[in-house]
Amino acid sequence: MSAPSLFVGGAVSAPLLPLSLLVPLAGLVPLMLLGPCWGRRAALACLALGCVLAAAIGFEVAGRGAALADFVGGWAPPLGVALRADGFACAMLAMSAAVLFGTGVFAAIPPQADGQPLPRAFFMLLLCLACALNLAFLAQDLFTLYVALELLTFAAVPLVCLDGKAGQIEAALTYLMFALFGSVLYLLGAVLVYGLFGTLDITLVAARAGAPGTAPAFIAALALMSAGLVAKAALFPLYLWLPPAHSGAPPAASAVLSAVVIKAPLFLLVRLWADLTPAPLADAAAPLLAACGAGAIVFCGVLALAQTRLKLLIAYSTAAQIGYLCLMFPLAAGAAVMGDAEWRALAWTGGTLHLVSHAFSKAAMFLAAGLMAELMGHDRLSGLTGMARRAPLSVAAFGLGGLSLMGLPPAGGFVAKVMLLTSALQQQVWWIAVVILLGGLLAGGYVLKVVVAALQRPDGPLPAAREARGRALVALGLGLVAVALGFVPLAPLDVLAIGRPLSWEGLLP
Repeated sequence: MSAPSLFVGGAVSAPLLPLSLLVPLAGLVPLMLLGPCWGRRAALACLALGCVLAAAIGFEVAGRGAALADFVGGWAPPLGVALRADGFACAMLAMSAAVLFGTGVFAAIPPQADGQPLPRAFFMLLLCLACALNLAFLAQDLFTLYVALELLTFAAVPLVCLDGKAGQIEAALTYLMFALFGSVLYLLGAVLVYGLFGTLDITLVAARAGAPGTAPAFIAALALMSAGLVAKAALFPLYLWLPPAHSGAPPAASAVLSAVVIKAPLFLLVRLWADLTPAPLADAAAPLLAACGAGAIVFCGVLALAQTRLKLLIAYSTAAQIGYLCLMFPLAAGAAVMGDAEWRALAWTGGTLHLVSHAFSKAAMFLAAGLMAELMGHDRLSGLTGMARRAPLSVAAFGLGGLSLMGLPPAGGFVAKVMLLTSALQQQVWWIAVVILLGGLLAGGYVLKVVVAALQRPDGPLPAAREARGRALVALGLGLVAVALGFVPLAPLDVLAIGRPLSWEGLLP
């Protein structure tokens, strides 16, 4: 059946999309049938192939200048389920594939020469996460997105309590309760949408959402789905589950949770308000979403500054940094005073770049923090003095990730925040500019709190133990990627506008 032009919007058929879902699942078979060593190698091979597929999809979208689409079973919406990759989805696919592969390599390297890598269960969950994330980034149907969120939850929660400690299990149960609460709200909203429009396909719903008489019920549906996504993303004020869950998990699990798992509900929040919602309604809701982002940046940034444990500091900074994406909504949706198209497109690029650079920064910082805690036997900040001499690569990886969080050149976070700040100033949204600057100062405070202590002269002789060089190099590589993103041109990126809704067409110079 040929796809309706309303849905496709210039998209071309692409068998690469279902392959990106099937490859991670295929890696589960050798993990279950082969020995631990060969099973881990097969899992890493599948994660590496996922990177290749993400790159291939991105190059295909960029080369054609149009979104790619595939229809499950050959049935187009509203009868069938569609997969679709636009420029925004391609950026998220590439980011998650690279971070998952890097974390998998870290987990496969033994801590010491006579140590053991993480168990097979970790690699099984990593592959399940890869499949769920790809489905969340590609699915075009609200119920399929719900399935992706549930798969993501039930793969992420066991990562929190992988070691089986009492504190980890408590944190995992708290995470599960928040996630299930979010799922119920999202599903209720999706049910309302189906009752209103008789379909759950995002593009078809968007085309019918402006019909007379649908506004009150549709607003209720959007509010329910948004609240569910806010709970799953740990966005302020529903961030309470994130710090204990992310700080108590093993380092590789913490890196994945902070870097990519919470990005899926944030991505869907953008899809909900940029793709599904009529422009006037999106403009009206944008300040509320931005207020949640501002609360996250300021409140959670202050909490991060007050922490005495390294992993808790990084976890609270995660809750703070994700708020920057929400500042994008009033800047990119055209609700600002001037609403110039070029500055809206710049805000869109800045928000997306922040999501990507934040993922690499947080992966590097959590992996580095885990290596430092391994050497110290704890993660108290009071024991960091002289750590740069004992674990130079780990401290360097932490510093590079922190450079991006602070928004200092040449890191990716610098370019992302400059884009958002420039858009805010040009559109005269002064309070957003103030929040961006204040967030940078808070980030500088808690990052320098760690780096300065690590660079100080040690009080006494250093223990003989040294960092695991191979794993530290993985963390350093992720930090270098976060810095390398700072060389992206300080201008709207054409590829991010490919396949976006009609309201985004023609925005780029």
